[in-house]
Amino acid sequence: MKLHLDKRDDTLAVTAHGPGYLEINRQRYAHGIVLLPNRIAGQFGNQGFEALSSADFAALCELGADVVLIGTGSRQRFPAPALLRPLVEAHVGFEVMDTAAACRTYNILMGEGRAVVAALMLEPA
Repeated sequence: MKLHLDKRDDTLAVTAHGPGYLEINRQRYAHGIVLLPNRIAGQFGNQGFEALSSADFAALCELGADVVLIGTGSRQRFPAPALLRPLVEAHVGFEVMDTAAACRTYNILMGEGRAVVAALMLEPA
């Protein structure tokens, strides 16, 4: 699906996504990523949903976001509450949704100038 967004030149937006890929500012990625408005902070969930650990979520806490969007692939899946504990303890808001919804929500919040992080998982095409 192609997404269109009027944005400033210094921000990163999801410009497309589909089975097995994410496109950020028209650059294609074939792996999950952690996306901030000003940078890509690394990869996310490339070993699969079941391999996520509390350390993965603790790393998201350190990025300075007010809200973290967790995209869990082609369908919404909820991590165990114990895994999300670092976000709760750090008082960082989070939402869990499928990756397509997380991409759309990220673009809206980023466009509003919000401190948002999107942790976006992909599944093989």
